[in-house]
Amino acid sequence: MQVTEKCDVYSFGVLALEVVKGTHPGELLSSLSTQRGSSLLLKDMLDRRLPVPENSNAVDIVSVVRCALLCICSDPKMRPTMEYVSHWLSTRRLSPVQKNFDTISIGSLTNLVNEEI
Repeated sequence: MQVTEKCDVYSFGVLALEVVKGTHPGELLSSLSTQRGSSLLLKDMLDRRLPVPENSNAVDIVSVVRCALLCICSDPKMRPTMEYVSHWLSTRRLSPVQKNFDTISIGSLTNLVNEEI
């Protein structure tokens, strides 16, 4: 394995998911490429100690998880730079969540991420 800045981006993605989950996302990372991982609902992956986010908090959570998924892309060449991640997090504001937050799946966010690449 060659160590590059893309390793830092991957680590950032893992850290972002850990903050959102409240625990290390190891099992989530290994299941993302499976049907089970794709069908996992975003709300089920969030830290259960916190209330389900609403309104602008829900938009922010969706944005952070989308960014994290982009950072943990299995192909290092497809990962963004940290400059891009910083720009994304400081400027990206999605329109209000189009779907009910309770029905957003990780697979649907991954599809959105693939459109970003």
